[in-house]
Amino acid sequence: MKKLLSVAGAALLTVLAAVFAFGQPAHAAAGFSVAGGKLYDANGTEFVMRGVNHAHTWYPQQTSSFANIKALGANTVRVVLASGDRWTKNSAADVANVISLCKANRLICVLEVHDTTGYGEQSGAITLDRAVDYWLSIASALQGQEKYVIVNIGNEPYGNQGYGTWATDTANAIKRLRAGGLTHTIMVDAPNWGQDWSFTMRDNAGSVFAADPQKNTVFSIHMYGVFDTAAEITDYLGRFRTAGLPIVVGEFGFNHSDGNPDEDTILAYSQANGIGYLGWSWSGNGGGVEYLDMVTNFDPNQLTSWGQRIFNGANGIKATAREASVFAGTSPSPTTSPTTSPSPTTSPTGGPTPPPAGCTAGYIIVNSWQGGFQGEVKVTAGAAAITGWTTKWTFANGQTVSQSWNATVSNSGSAYTARNVDYNGRLGAGASTSFGFIGSWNGSNAVPAVTCTAS
Repeated sequence: MKKLLSVAGAALLTVLAAVFAFGQPAHAAAGFSVAGGKLYDANGTEFVMRGVNHAHTWYPQQTSSFANIKALGANTVRVVLASGDRWTKNSAADVANVISLCKANRLICVLEVHDTTGYGEQSGAITLDRAVDYWLSIASALQGQEKYVIVNIGNEPYGNQGYGTWATDTANAIKRLRAGGLTHTIMVDAPNWGQDWSFTMRDNAGSVFAADPQKNTVFSIHMYGVFDTAAEITDYLGRFRTAGLPIVVGEFGFNHSDGNPDEDTILAYSQANGIGYLGWSWSGNGGGVEYLDMVTNFDPNQLTSWGQRIFNGANGIKATAREASVFAGTSPSPTTSPTTSPSPTTSPTGGPTPPPAGCTAGYIIVNSWQGGFQGEVKVTAGAAAITGWTTKWTFANGQTVSQSWNATVSNSGSAYTARNVDYNGRLGAGASTSFGFIGSWNGSNAVPAVTCTAS
């Protein structure tokens, strides 16, 4: 999506046949990896992105957006960064802080450079090669974060002119990143303002994938007016599925100046086929596309109609998102879903009865700002497995909780109770899980003692 500019219109070409050929990739143990057209996290658990785009580089003060996006159910956030060529450069320190905010809120971080948008047609846009220079310049912030970060080389790297070199330029960019020591899963955007109406990405994806020495590349299509019918959406995504190549819908909206995308089909087909999607965008749009804001003025309590649709509607984020298993206290086996914890162990036949289940809880303040804060409670099972947990605490300074995730939180005055939800109550002996919340405070914000009762 362009900052303050609408996507250029384009005529949809007749669908052409595509043939892809590539070798079977190997898993990369350090972080995310790709195999058989699917994305897997560092535990070997399949991960399907369900999230939104956030324009961090233009609104760097909106750091609470990460917690707010998480609170509405997302498992991923695609973060807009700048190389310094068109917009103010996001430094390594700033990117490290963005990653820490993602991790604190248990979100997978897709980082993208926006300065490439519409190269060849948009004045001032930079090449993919220049974007690689940026990534290598901030490599210190990225290395060691392979479990939590996906590197999206450049946003919509060509407009509707000069895109014929997309495959070569993209392959070379991937190889430079690998030679520079980045082992993360790499995401690459389509040309034609991301919409690939020329099928350049579709027809060359196999060769680009093969050019990655690690075979760890994911393709991203942006769906706006070009994708206004169910047939166009299912055909495009279906060809990647048939070829065994990983595809995500890296941007899409419910309406646009170049046409009316079929968001219902995008959501339904993605959910039915395990395809990730990241809607555009959280807040802050301008230039006539303000309707693409999901919340008004970055306020999570003011969902727009688009925000209601993508977060709370059929096949939307709240109903379908599953948190990455790397944020769980235990590592599920590759055959389990990201939200399935290991079953409790049982004693041998005729053996002694296991000791009563128990748990402990610890409370921390993850982030604080004037009048508000983000808290987190970590629950840890004792010497025996547990099947559920309840934590309780009392605020001493009048604090209140307004939003929470990964727990059901209730209160009676200053006394709060938080109970597990269906996917994180069952913990093996010594295993942990966490839940978080957004609260308000005035004057002081003391950390309360938290009790934990297990079942």
